[in-house]
Amino acid sequence: MSIRWRDAMSRALYGPSGFFVAGTGPADHFRTSVHASPAFATALLRLIYDVDAGLGHPSRLDVVDVGAGRGELLRTLLLTVGDAAGLAVGVSGEPTRSGRSGLIPTRAGSPETLTPTASARSLRDEPSSGAARPSLAERVRFTAVEYASRPENLPEEITWTSEIPAEINGVLLATEWLDNVPLDVAVHTADGWRYVLVDPESGAEEIGERVSPADLDWLSKWWPTGPSESGFRAEIGRSRDEAWANAVRQISRGLAVAVDYGHLSGDRPVDGTLTGYRGGRQVPPVPDGSSDVTAHVAMDSVASAGSEVARCAYSLVLQREALRALGADGGRPPLSLASTDPAGYVRALAAASAVAELTDPAGLGGHWWLRQPVGIPHEPAVAR
Repeated sequence: MSIRWRDAMSRALYGPSGFFVAGTGPADHFRTSVHASPAFATALLRLIYDVDAGLGHPSRLDVVDVGAGRGELLRTLLLTVGDAAGLAVGVSGEPTRSGRSGLIPTRAGSPETLTPTASARSLRDEPSSGAARPSLAERVRFTAVEYASRPENLPEEITWTSEIPAEINGVLLATEWLDNVPLDVAVHTADGWRYVLVDPESGAEEIGERVSPADLDWLSKWWPTGPSESGFRAEIGRSRDEAWANAVRQISRGLAVAVDYGHLSGDRPVDGTLTGYRGGRQVPPVPDGSSDVTAHVAMDSVASAGSEVARCAYSLVLQREALRALGADGGRPPLSLASTDPAGYVRALAAASAVAELTDPAGLGGHWWLRQPVGIPHEPAVAR
């Protein structure tokens, strides 16, 4: 029996045997910035330091990861937050399988870091804690939000929950979460927009009833078409707008950060972006629970929804711009280093390669960073 895509995605991804609930986790099937390089977490940690300073170094700083997978990002942040040397010289990591931003061969054991000058600058910007104020490592509280069961080997310092906690004072992170928030798909016909229905077992589609007034309003505003244009598909992002608005609503003071692949009004994909991933390969979107089902995010619509809740401006920039602003520029080390410190040159070259992957405009660097401040000044470096 065919049903609407939003219902099919909900069951396939988050049902009792859903893709994100059962099994070993999404890292076995696709590769995100979190899995690609620890340099991504290091850049986020610098952002966390900035928010901590903006909040006046509170006694408790929350860092909440929504759509946490199996806790990979928070594990890295936990290891790095108390290690000033780690920020300066980088960490080593082994990337997992290739994934949603393109098939990238697995590499092993490459050291990855921010540029030394940027990392050192980040540490200088953070005043010495001294006896009067506990360090950030002592004050930070990590929370992972995920429907799957808590991993057995997750450090006890990380809280595990299925719902976004309220009264967050700090940073909310959503790395490739919104693209997996279930949504409806519509097709423009001679008599207007109609829902696309799907058979959850086979992925076969058919045209259903006319879209609801609320969805029609969203389409008219965010995915407009001419009156005679038929056959065009649209992915109705209203559910993502609501999800992001709810996430922002849980922040008392701080910053919400969404990192995802998406598009803007005026550049919407004609045939949509709905697809699947399994085992590091792109596959047809069949919502039977055996694979990821994902669609790009209407970033401007989501951003507008969050801004209405926060009642302040947001910033929306590409990942390569955001990471470079945080010091991850992927610059190659000087050749002179090869003669004075050959091993150091090799490490720095590998680090630059890892950051270059994160900032590649044809891959991960093409992701969008949406930053929504709540009750704190907007970051001037990325203000829109």
